[in-house]
Amino acid sequence: MDAELLRRYLEYYGDLGIQTLYRRAGPPAPAGETAASPPGGEPGAAEPLFQILADIGDCRRCRLHEQRHKIVFGVGNEQAPLVFVGEGPGADEDAQGIPFVGRAGQLLTQMIEGTAKKEGIPLLRQDIYICNVVKCRPPDNRTPEPDEMQVCGQFLTRQLLAIRPKAICALGATAAKFLTASKEGVTRMRGNWYKWNDIPVMVTYHPSYLLRAYNQAAKREAWEDLKKVMHFVYD
Repeated sequence: MDAELLRRYLEYYGDLGIQTLYRRAGPPAPAGETAASPPGGEPGAAEPLFQILADIGDCRRCRLHEQRHKIVFGVGNEQAPLVFVGEGPGADEDAQGIPFVGRAGQLLTQMIEGTAKKEGIPLLRQDIYICNVVKCRPPDNRTPEPDEMQVCGQFLTRQLLAIRPKAICALGATAAKFLTASKEGVTRMRGNWYKWNDIPVMVTYHPSYLLRAYNQAAKREAWEDLKKVMHFVYD
């Protein structure tokens, strides 16, 4: 990466409040073996997140770029032991370039910090990492198409390989299906553990689903899911 491009991306991270960047080396494969390809992407080695962002560039690899305003990469602690993965940016995220800042994002923040406080876990939103399967807002917030997820999912795969969290929390059907390759619905998957590249994955509802007034029972279930994943990661 040339010096000017590096400067631009360091400024981008500075705007997000990230002051220090780390490069985490992944464990080498045993002699005579190669790393397995994770679902949704090619084999990858640990790399700094700013390099992945640089590779995305002014992405025009799929049709989602046509109406986007900003690429929404990810935000939070780049060494977080817990990563939340959603579907894709909404209008507020597309405007600000930061995931989960609209109403659903505010609810997610309340759920993370509220659950942690009740469980006696010293955890704030800034302590975890949040990203999405697709980095550009789908028109009218529609579900991303399979080819869009395939193109953009390679960058999510690289993000997760770079961070190597202890666990991942999949928010909603799109993230759950991408990470687990399961065809079951979220109602059946939620509260259960799956695996992505040997990293445990907890599935729960997307916060936008929980905003609907008739989903109060689902909100209680989501709180239970968060308790389960937080105790697994931080106990």
